Amino acid sequence: MHMMRRLKSIASGRSSVSDPGGDSGSKRPKFEQDGAGDIVMEPHLTEDKPVRIDQESSSTSNRDAEASTSTSMKPVKTEEAGADLLPKEMNIMTISDDKADGHNDKEGEGVTLDGTGTETGQIIVTTIGGHNGKPKQKVSYMAELVVGTGSFGIVFQAKCLETDETVAIKKVLQDKRYKNRELQTMQLHDHPNVVQLKHHFFSTTQKGEVYLNLVLEFVSETVYRVAKYYNRMNQRVPIIYVKLYAYQMCRALAYIHRVVGVCHRDIKPQNLLVNPHTHQLKICDFGSAKKLVPGEPNISYICSRYYRAPELIFGATEYTTAIDIWSVGCVVAELLIGQVQDLSPTSSPFFQMSIMPTIFCEGNDFAVPL
Repeated sequence: MHMMRRLKSIASGRSSVSDPGGDSGSKRPKFEQDGAGDIVMEPHLTEDKPVRIDQESSSTSNRDAEASTSTSMKPVKTEEAGADLLPKEMNIMTISDDKADGHNDKEGEGVTLDGTGTETGQIIVTTIGGHNGKPKQKVSYMAELVVGTGSFGIVFQAKCLETDETVAIKKVLQDKRYKNRELQTMQLHDHPNVVQLKHHFFSTTQKGEVYLNLVLEFVSETVYRVAKYYNRMNQRVPIIYVKLYAYQMCRALAYIHRVVGVCHRDIKPQNLLVNPHTHQLKICDFGSAKKLVPGEPNISYICSRYYRAPELIFGATEYTTAIDIWSVGCVVAELLIGQVQDLSPTSSPFFQMSIMPTIFCEGNDFAVPL
């Protein structure tokens, strides 16, 4: 009982043990599934590139040297470090990736940028507020570091010059050929285990390209980086961390599925942000999220390969939010086993299905027949 109270307290980001639950007292908001002008991007990120954070992560290859130096760090014993903080070495390490307070006003006005607006040191000025009686105010961001790239666009770390707050800005090209539900989905979220959308604005380059900029809270670590750290130290992730992350994943999905009413469709360690000091977990990257309507077909080529549910592998176009639960199970299994299963990216779906019964049954202490 004491352990469960502690898990709930950490998951909520509070020091007390009281917990209202993932979705208690919340009303189901209205959700327009196919809003006019919305765009959807299927995020497929470049594999095996080092990053500083994994908010839909992959990064530029110029930090390969940092990744190699991280292996020389001394192992950290769980007994000595305790279960209160992640190892301090994680704050300076870089790991290869295989690809990812209160609410402020979430509206912003358009700005015109020279270049892409992501060059280091470039200042982006926009206006927020002006809705529901709130006064307008200018906000300036200075781009600091590109932390993720992919077909969806780019994610970069920035600093608000007015408040000195560090944020993550996800920049997505507005392509009329696709629908983007990410903005309207994130505007519905208000949960301690879901990454917070502070506000958004549109920017236009000199070439006339229009970008949606999502200003998100910055969280420095991910479950992926935690798992890789312990793997490089030839250690397993402490079981207390596994329990804590599993609880928070399920708590967040209970809210996303039952209150917001959407399916995430891309649960994976790279999309699970972790505060290294409190271990609070937050789900991010809602670029693939969608409200699933019974009887209406959906794309089956969705979700990252290693975390894709069997029905998706076999091409099902009618599925439920259970595909997210399968992904959670894969993440938890990886944390318990202590390694990412090495399935070839070119392997067929049928090979992937045939190997599933043996993945968790060979060469590990957590063998469980499927």
